Amino acid sequence: MDIRKLQRAIVDGLEEVKAQNIAVFNTEQLTPLFERVIIASGTSNRQTRALASSVRDAVKSSGFPVPRTEGEDNGEWIIVDCGAAVAHIMQPGIRDYYHLEEIWGAKPVRMKIDAAAAGLPKANASPPKKKPPAKKSAAKRVRTRSVVVKGAAEKMTAAKKAPAKKPAAKKAVARQAAKKKPRS
Repeated sequence: MDIRKLQRAIVDGLEEVKAQNIAVFNTEQLTPLFERVIIASGTSNRQTRALASSVRDAVKSSGFPVPRTEGEDNGEWIIVDCGAAVAHIMQPGIRDYYHLEEIWGAKPVRMKIDAAAAGLPKANASPPKKKPPAKKSAAKRVRTRSVVVKGAAEKMTAAKKAPAKKPAAKKAVARQAAKKKPRS
């Protein structure tokens, strides 16, 4: 049995249902019962149950024996025993209270969590879709608007400086001047 494949299957199952704060620890030197402890948080009883179910399905679909679970009735702390790896799925308050990281966290395992976000495909995933072209950022839109407004303001100030041509007013002034002239 390959422990790395098992831990990857567990982490993939956790990521699929949006687990938070996933931590993987190597426990080979601490206990002969299992080689890895994986700790993750779920925000509610419903999510922790969904996380446990997802882990169970991911491990089973990867060809490993069906794991045993404990604590699904309550949903605050669910243990999924996968043989060589044990997953603790807890709500944040329970996780803070028991501090399992202090017990098992002597040797954290470095692995890429959320591989889909980093662009690495999962074992059973289809090829990623192309992203649509990015829209202009708000900063660029503001700059564009300010240039347009600035250009309009310059046109307005130039128009104010230029003498206004008013042909109708000139005709009215000419008429009044003609009336005032004495006729001979």
